[in-house]
Amino acid sequence: MRAITVSIVIYNNKLSEIHGLLARLQQDACIERWVVVDNGSSDAILDAVQEMGGLYVRSGENLGFGRGHNLALKHLVGVDAPYHLILNPDIEFGADTLGRLAGMMDAAPEVGLVMPKVVYPDGGVQYLCKLLPAPMDLVLRRFAPLIIKRLAQERIAAFELRNFDYAAPAHIPYLSGCFMFARRSVLEAVGGFDERFFLYMEDLDLCRRIAAKSKLLYWPEVAVTHVHQKASYKSFRILRLHLVAAITYFNKWGWFFDAQRKDANRATIAHLRAKGYNV
Repeated sequence: MRAITVSIVIYNNKLSEIHGLLARLQQDACIERWVVVDNGSSDAILDAVQEMGGLYVRSGENLGFGRGHNLALKHLVGVDAPYHLILNPDIEFGADTLGRLAGMMDAAPEVGLVMPKVVYPDGGVQYLCKLLPAPMDLVLRRFAPLIIKRLAQERIAAFELRNFDYAAPAHIPYLSGCFMFARRSVLEAVGGFDERFFLYMEDLDLCRRIAAKSKLLYWPEVAVTHVHQKASYKSFRILRLHLVAAITYFNKWGWFFDAQRKDANRATIAHLRAKGYNV
């Protein structure tokens, strides 16, 4: 059964960087339709996507991450497939990955969003399951000097759930946007991404809105590889976008008075402790 649609948003990517992923999408029997939204302009990628049977959409401007995926979803209206994968272009996954995720979702109708185990190319685990952040969590992780980070390492580890071994399924309130396998009915019900976020934290905002309608699940029975660049650590412009996204997020959800955050984090900690983890 072709049960899945897929969207990828690119910007100034080279065909050589994503050709393997495009070939994987072309070959996957579970995919009904896949869309590449190009926030830049690459004739080489256009030709490759069309030759491989995908849909290429040139946005005409840099829409950012969330608006780019929303544009892809508009091109998928009417496609008969219950699941949608929001996919980074720097992801690699095996031939059976999407089929297994769809099967899991078939068996768990209460789940609206799932993320698999995500690893680095060397096999190391990426700590992409997180609690909902307070402002201080983001300040400590991203903006504090190294000596302060060292003093606050216990708090940072708690936020990143580093005492959770990433070996067991768990309900987590914040799953990374690099690979979001969503139930399309839920994604459509929440209206996709909030387009006020240009880059960064749009995945966190989406997780919170999906959590109001269904469960979020980390499911490590399958793993994908992510070449994580941490671009905001290398560019002042990207760092500024990260800061703007954080301000947008906390203006929306609350800086210091966020009862939903407290309740969700308490429930997650209780859930993990019931599984035997010291979080």
